[in-house]
Amino acid sequence: MEPRFFFTIFGAVFLAEIADKTQLATLLFATDARYSKWLVFAASALALVVASGIAVFAGSMLSQWLNEKLVGRVAGSIFILVGIWTIARS
Repeated sequence: MEPRFFFTIFGAVFLAEIADKTQLATLLFATDARYSKWLVFAASALALVVASGIAVFAGSMLSQWLNEKLVGRVAGSIFILVGIWTIARS
């Protein structure tokens, strides 16, 4: 594995996760004094690891039947539509 692939994947996932609903939920839990900050960090990190594991497994299964470029185009289109919808709502 080339390091650039690691950093490409890391960068893409990091940018996708910043300020999304997951981060907002984590932020809200972290503001609650009843919860240890380490507990919030560990639980949210584990949740992201498990969700990512499911995505990798599903992606590897779907790759047997779906064209990678088509999946990329569909996913990109969905992101654009969600962005337009979000802007239109505000």
